[in-house]
This record gives sequence, structure tokens and C-alpha cells, in this order.
Amino acid sequence: MALAALCVVAPRPAGAETLPVALVRAYQTNPVLNAERARQRGTDENVSIALSGYRPQIAAGLSPSLIALRNLIPGGDSESATLRGYTAQLTINQVLFNGFRTGNQVRQAESQVQSGREALRGVEQSVLLDAVTAYMNVVASQSLVEAQRVNLTFLRETLATTRKRLEAGDVTPTDVAQAEARLSRGTADLNAAEVALAIAQATYEQVIGSAPGRLASAEPIDRLLPRGRDEAITLARRDNPAVRGASFDIDVAQYAIKINEGALYPTLGVQGTLLSTKNTDTTLGTTATNSASLVGSLNIPIYDGGQAAAQVRQSKEVLTQTRIVLDRVRTQTNTATVAAWVTHEGAKIALAASESEVRAAGIALAGVQREAQAGQRTTLEVLNSQQDLTQARSRLILAQRDRVVASYTLLSTIGRLDHKSLALATSSYEPQVHYEQVRDVWHGLRTPDGK
Repeated sequence: MALAALCVVAPRPAGAETLPVALVRAYQTNPVLNAERARQRGTDENVSIALSGYRPQIAAGLSPSLIALRNLIPGGDSESATLRGYTAQLTINQVLFNGFRTGNQVRQAESQVQSGREALRGVEQSVLLDAVTAYMNVVASQSLVEAQRVNLTFLRETLATTRKRLEAGDVTPTDVAQAEARLSRGTADLNAAEVALAIAQATYEQVIGSAPGRLASAEPIDRLLPRGRDEAITLARRDNPAVRGASFDIDVAQYAIKINEGALYPTLGVQGTLLSTKNTDTTLGTTATNSASLVGSLNIPIYDGGQAAAQVRQSKEVLTQTRIVLDRVRTQTNTATVAAWVTHEGAKIALAASESEVRAAGIALAGVQREAQAGQRTTLEVLNSQQDLTQARSRLILAQRDRVVASYTLLSTIGRLDHKSLALATSSYEPQVHYEQVRDVWHGLRTPDGK
């Protein structure tokens, strides 16, 4: 019984890896999270793309030429020449007014960045929750394997004792067969537990990035949880990344309407040109020409076949859809929060019940063993009592795992399962840093990290 208790609530081994350490590794190396960070960095560039609408567009051209000509002159004379020349041109275009589309595109891109950050925060929470689940699955599977080993040791000892008692004439061959059958079942149960442990270890390596070593037991995160269901729902509606991201998506849809409406406004621009030609005049009247021009343009849309109007109507329907999506996300978040809350509360009750069950089953087994030694109980009753205790220990191990996972799940639904709230000992990935690095970049092909 003492050995079995150690399997259920084990002290932290020296040098064992803790849950915060595993979460740090997942935060730094998980490929799903790193891919989402890269996607967000790409979204940041939309702001720089939109801001380019405020800036001039400059183009240069050079056209070398080789012209062989023969001009006929009245009177029958002619003149021939070979012209080796070029045409060089520098053009600058600047949009002065385009129906406020550039400004609305910038604001739309900024809203996309905000929505993307919430999506990134949601992926971070999902990855950390997966890491917690993978960690606790390995811890639970290791404990289940140890519990099955203890059970197998007990069954071997019981079989050996029963055989000795058969030789002494205290029991029948039936008792030996029953003990052998339970030993075979115990062997199969141990094999199943070892298979489950191998699967849990593989999942752990996939999520966290390294194979698990010795893992310490983990505690629930109750200190960060709300005190009541209503408070949890309020926090979820305010801080859940899915809700916040859907709110920013509404801003994106609203700016799309304004951008499409901009096509109905006049556009005003100016173009400056520098032109230089040499040896391109086939009349041989001039050798070189240099010119500069500045031309303004005003375009007033009158009728485009209804395209712009249709795009405006279309974007309004998209806005309606986005608002409906926000309502649906809020409803789903409420449901998830209530489910996480009641699951967490149920996990507390299940854990307390499992602890009581293990204590009672241990006492019952000890009593049955004493009574069997006195001839008042059969071998089958001892085996059944041991099976009850083993099953109770397994339920306790799973209840301990469920208790920890449920607390982190509830923390995720309210939007607080992130590295800052957990105070993980790791450098923070701040998406704002990359955004500021690329927002006002006028040129350059390399990313801020040198790619």
C-alpha cells in the first residue's frame, strides 16, 4: 500500500523537468506557433504596402538605338547616315487625391494587423494548452505503468503463495487457476499501459520539441482563475482572442466599404518627366533634345457599368456577415467558458472522490488479506479486492491529470493562457517590434532578421 501511494502522489525527483520548463520550450520551438508568427510578420507588410500609395512612383528608362537611313532630296540627290543614339527618360508620378482610398487602405491594413495579433495570441494559447495536456498525459501514463507494475508484483506474489497453499492442502486447484488468470490479465494491462505511455511520449516530443525525461508532478493553476462562473464569462467576452479578433475583422470590413466607395470619387495626380534624346532625329535636323514637363491630371468617373456600385453593395454584405460571425463567436465562447467552468468544478469533485476511493480500497484489501489468512476469505475475493484497488488508483491518476488540464483549459477560454500570465522564464516574442521595423520602410528587400 505504501508503494502504491508513492505511484499516485510522487515527490519531485532530483533534476526532473517541470511543467513551466516544458512550456518555455514549447513557446520557443513549437513549429505551429513559429509558423503563425511568420504569418503575422507577413501581415505587418500590408501596412507598408498601403502606405506606398502616399509616396511617388519613379521610373527610369533607357532605349539605345542604331538607325541606318537614306533620305531622298528633291532634285535627285540623297543623303545617308548611321545614327547611334539613345532615348533616356525619368518619370515621377504622384497621386494627390484618390477618393480617400489610400488612407482607408492604411487603416484597413492596421486593423488586419490587430486581428492577426489576436489570431497569434489564440495559437499561442492553443499550443500552450496542448503542451500542458501532453505533459500531463506523460506524467499520468508513467504513473499508470508504475501502478500496473505494482499490481503485477502483487499478483505474482499471490500466485506463488496460492501454489504453496495448494501443496499444503489449504486451497484447491481452482484458486491457483484464478490467480494465474489474474496474472495474465495484469500482464496485458501493463502492456497496454506501456503502449499508451509510448504514444504519450511521442505526442510530447511533437508538441514540445524534445523527448520527455523525468517529469515532475504539476499543480493546477487555480491562482489565475476567476472566482465565479459569471466572472469567467465576463473575462472571456472581453479577453478571449477569438472574440477580439472578430471585433477587428468588423473594422476591416467597414474600411473595405470606404475603399470601394472611393472609386466613385475623382482622382487627381501629377506627372513630372525628364526626357533626353540623342541621334534619334531621322530628318537629321537635330542632334540632341532635352525636355522637362509637369502635367496634372483630373479624372472624374461618370459611369463604369455599375462595377463600383456592385463592389460597394458586396462589401456591405460582407460587413453584415462579419457582424454575424462576431455574434456567433461570442456565443461559442460563452458555451466554451461554461463548459470549461463546470468541467473544472467537476474535476475537483472527481479528484476528492478518487482519493477517498483509494483510501477505502486499500483498507478493504488489507482486511480481506487478513481474513483470507484466517480462512474466512477465498483467493478470488483477495484478487477482486486487489483489482478494485488497482482500478481506484488508475482513476485517481487520471483524475489528477484531468484536474490540472481542466484548470489550464479554463484559463485558456478566458484568454489568460499566455507566457506573460504564466510568468514563464523566457524572452517574450513581441509582434509590435517587427511591425515598427517595417511600417515606414521605403525600400530594401531584406527582412529585419536579414533574410
